[in-house]
Amino acid sequence: MNTLAIDPVFFEIGSFQVHWYGLILGLGALVGLVLAIQEGKRFNIKPDFFMDLLLIGAPSAIIVARIYYVAFMWDEYKDNPLDVFKIWQGGIAIYGAIIGAFICGIIYSRYKGYSFWRIVDICVPGLLVGQLIGRWGNFTNQEAYGGPVSEEFLRNTLHIPQFIVDHMFITDTAFPEGAFRHPAFLYESVWCLIGLVVLFILRRQKFLRAGELMATYFIWYSIGRFFIEALRTDSLAFMGPSWLANVVNGLWSPMSTVFDQGYLDPAYGNIRISQAIALLLVIGAIIFIIVRRLTVKVPVYYSDPIITTRPDRNGEKIENGEKTTNNKSTEKQDK
Repeated sequence: MNTLAIDPVFFEIGSFQVHWYGLILGLGALVGLVLAIQEGKRFNIKPDFFMDLLLIGAPSAIIVARIYYVAFMWDEYKDNPLDVFKIWQGGIAIYGAIIGAFICGIIYSRYKGYSFWRIVDICVPGLLVGQLIGRWGNFTNQEAYGGPVSEEFLRNTLHIPQFIVDHMFITDTAFPEGAFRHPAFLYESVWCLIGLVVLFILRRQKFLRAGELMATYFIWYSIGRFFIEALRTDSLAFMGPSWLANVVNGLWSPMSTVFDQGYLDPAYGNIRISQAIALLLVIGAIIFIIVRRLTVKVPVYYSDPIITTRPDRNGEKIENGEKTTNNKSTEKQDK
């Protein structure tokens, strides 16, 4: 059995190698940028704003994602610290990337005079599509997979294409002779695709308030991540209280009738970090929506004009990308 159906190196010139992993992450960022630019046109926000945001945000996301991963896997890097920089070999944490991207987004939005809630609502579909595409980088690297399954399950139950099934035959220390594995990357990619459709529909609803599309993104992605993460065998983990471990396992237990959890090395801990964070994000996002709806007396809706508090060179504010004087638009507003 060929245990590596796809070469992770796209091409090489001498010692210089271009990996599929990097190309796929780049493609995900590009598609996400296009989505943000297209939606930004609805509010007359110039494409340059989102292009600059990506140029600053992408490196920030990757750096924090790598730091997040290495911090929890330090024992594997402490003897070879230069390996920390070999990001093309994989090893970044999506929640770390989200943290990095959001920190950058908060700073840059405020610098440009925009409300962060308005900008992040425009950007989260692009972020989700970036995750959707980026997971295929894990596929080419044969990482982020789940526990062992039968070939028949992949081919005839899930009806997964042959090239994916072949690449899911993986050799590692647990199965030195190789075994077919859950394509956890595929499950998450499909979940993100469905979520993208949900966000597209939701953002055209009149009841949607500023910040709520972001909250919906966190709720949707985190629910899927909570259940998919338990299938994986490479989860980052920590040793937490037994009651929390029981809560996590209890919430996941309905899935046990169909799937078995992936092996979690007790040396790493008893709680998968991504599952714990997913729970916190779902709870936090729900509280965010409820509190804002109860306390904000004059709500701002997603479809409302976007105003920057940063004046242009003539001292005029910009509303929906148009100049305003004395807070009244000098241009006819879209009806």
